Amino acid sequence: MNSKIETAVLAGGCFWCTEAVFQRVKGVKSVVPVYTGGKRPNPTYAQICSGATGHAEAIKIAFNPEVISFKKLLFVFFSTHDPTTLNRQGNDIGTQYRSAIFYNTENQKIEAQEVLQKLEFEAVFNSPIVTALEPLGEVYLAEDYHHNYYNQNKEQGYCQYIINPKLEKLKHLNLD
Repeated sequence: MNSKIETAVLAGGCFWCTEAVFQRVKGVKSVVPVYTGGKRPNPTYAQICSGATGHAEAIKIAFNPEVISFKKLLFVFFSTHDPTTLNRQGNDIGTQYRSAIFYNTENQKIEAQEVLQKLEFEAVFNSPIVTALEPLGEVYLAEDYHHNYYNQNKEQGYCQYIINPKLEKLKHLNLD
């Protein structure tokens, strides 16, 4: 089976969380933590954390659209982070933790707009959605120690208290 693999780039706060969630979604082939959406070339984690680069912590997802659609990836995305807090996810505060969809095709842009409109129309959240919809620019791989973070650090406090509840939400989503 020669399936076409597509990519999506999403930012939903700390990339340790989003990576852990999307690694467990059927049809996702790989997830890597990246920096994107800013101006500084080849940023480091320390520079990102300063908030001065304009980059977001994001994930680049390679997925098989015959198994999971881009819209279903967005369903997971909106179900496992808070898209109503500007530049914040829980205790993580700053533009690097913003909620954003970085589209890489016109079709992804259109589908993301449709999902955002539907969520707003149905008043799924108690507050307005602040998720940015931005064209994908340069993407920089995060440092190696960020890759596969949750799977290598499940006993760490952040993983226990922040990531585990997101994984529990994922288990209860109907992705069929």
